Amino acid sequence: MLDNILMSRINIIGGGLSGSEAAYYLLKKGYEVHLYEKRFISSTLAHHTSLFGELVCSNSLKSNRLDNACGLLKEEMRNLDSLTMKVAEATKVPSGNALSVDRDSFAQEITNILLSFPNLVIHKEDVIDIPEGITLIATGPLTSDALADKLSKTIGQDNLFFFDASAPIIKKESIDMNIAYKKSRYDQGDDSYINCPFSKEEYELFYHELVNAQVAKIHEFDKAYFEGCMPIEVMAKRGVDTLRYGPLKPKGLQMMDRPKAYAVLQLRQDNLIGDLYNMVGFQTNLTYPEQKRVFSLIPGLKNAKFVRYGLMHRNSYICSPLALSSDLSLKVNNSVFVTGQLSGVEGYVESSAIGILSAIFIDLKMRDKQFIAPPTSTILGSLYNYIINANPKDFAPMNANFGILYNASKMSREQCIEQSLSDIKKYYDEVNKD
Repeated sequence: MLDNILMSRINIIGGGLSGSEAAYYLLKKGYEVHLYEKRFISSTLAHHTSLFGELVCSNSLKSNRLDNACGLLKEEMRNLDSLTMKVAEATKVPSGNALSVDRDSFAQEITNILLSFPNLVIHKEDVIDIPEGITLIATGPLTSDALADKLSKTIGQDNLFFFDASAPIIKKESIDMNIAYKKSRYDQGDDSYINCPFSKEEYELFYHELVNAQVAKIHEFDKAYFEGCMPIEVMAKRGVDTLRYGPLKPKGLQMMDRPKAYAVLQLRQDNLIGDLYNMVGFQTNLTYPEQKRVFSLIPGLKNAKFVRYGLMHRNSYICSPLALSSDLSLKVNNSVFVTGQLSGVEGYVESSAIGILSAIFIDLKMRDKQFIAPPTSTILGSLYNYIINANPKDFAPMNANFGILYNASKMSREQCIEQSLSDIKKYYDEVNKD
């Protein structure tokens, strides 16, 4: 048992999505939560504010459809009273079947909600030594070198990591709407996206300049790109048509009164006002001048004004099957828990979901309750099962998907959805029993 003086105190290192979710859950329970965030005193290359829950890459939380694994996970989170889902709904912007948000309003509202709790204590510092008592490490993809070093030595293994990239954001007023047009893929019932259509000749010129453009220097050992966030220039080098079957896929974006497009870039609204748009799928490590030069070759973006260029950042994670116990605490120290992307999930929604789960586990521990794992019939339970029980030899960050859902191949999608939502409600009731 911990000393009585620490019994009601819980430390959380990192105020990103997973840390914010965990803090919210535990604050509601009445714990004194000490939230440590270094961005108040020193920023990162990817962050632009000191707000909690800041989105560093896309402003999209992916599909909202229940027949999509990430969409189903969102609905599970709503049943767990998720802070992320609550705020996303309040700050959403048009994006078809996806849930996308005004990133500034989203982070500001998360910050406001957390700061409204009198039992929250903020520490504006870069944590190097892990505090005593129950501590949740939620530092995510941008864990500082010092803390990563400390964690690596603590768990007795080298820290694993891969590199991630974010896409540029441009001003809507600088998009040539005589060339670009509004349309959602497959006519989803709205005009959420702005589309920039390429002819074959325009695409070939753009492709040639892209694959030959200058990239920012990184070390050879830093090139372990995650497949879901691969830089556009790296993806392009797989073949001249790779982009046309990926982020520049024209299918479902054709206009009756225009020539058939050979490829199409989609721009997604990035804020509530609608004056900023991000380039969908255009994570990049090109130098800033090269981004301006090459991306201005895209039809409709000749005079594009960039308010934020794309960039690369390290996305750290640990080998959870080796390092973590079933309650997400370190095997070598059961007072220290790991959550979010650092635990081996990938994506905003997935990180937030594991943040809630880690808080549930901590609450059960603090109340001397029996450990209860989430059911594997849910997307959350399946993600948890993966990070705890995956083969350590080929462990890599995992997105929400139906491939990891238990018995999914034996049921219809509708049955999977019904079972998942029924079981997550029962789980929430069970872990919240007095």
